[in-house]
Amino acid sequence: MPEFHFYEPSKGHDLAHDPFKAIVAPRPIGWISTRDVNGRPNLAPYSFFNAVADRPPMVMFSSGGWKDTVSNVSATGEFVCNLVTRALAEKMNLTSAALPHGMNEFEFAGLAAAPSRVVKPPRVADAPAALECRLVQIVRLHTAEGAVLDHHLTIGEVVGVHIDRAYLKDGRFDLLATHPIQRAGYVADYTEAAIGFQMSRPK
Repeated sequence: MPEFHFYEPSKGHDLAHDPFKAIVAPRPIGWISTRDVNGRPNLAPYSFFNAVADRPPMVMFSSGGWKDTVSNVSATGEFVCNLVTRALAEKMNLTSAALPHGMNEFEFAGLAAAPSRVVKPPRVADAPAALECRLVQIVRLHTAEGAVLDHHLTIGEVVGVHIDRAYLKDGRFDLLATHPIQRAGYVADYTEAAIGFQMSRPK
């Protein structure tokens, strides 16, 4: 029988580093592009990101603080999720910098922007896939006891999908061929997906 280290997060973990993000990992990166009400683009990565429904398809990202991304989505009702690959990792990381309000992260990171088809925010031109989204809901999170937090969960419905045809094989999107990366725990940790396997659900 293995021995387990147990802790209650509200009381501290007694470890050198908080293990929560290392346990709930790897996590897809929501590389979210938006526009403000004046049309200025914004681009920022979020490690609390995932799909939450498929009919219709929906995605979510969670922001600690009411940042420019959430503010822009709240004001315009639109955003784009761009797939992050190993080739784009360093530029994605640059877009996480705390730049002055209104500064263009596309230009700061040396990224080309491409027009979307349904929504107004641009997408990352070199991203092999991008999801155009319309706002469904922004939820302010609270604790189990009801204490309101400065964390904001944004849910969007996917209304447009871009896929680089180079990664379409026999009608399927070849995700591993894009070398996608994920957040994997502590401050500087990432993973790169390289191996996949299949299992059929039991009947």
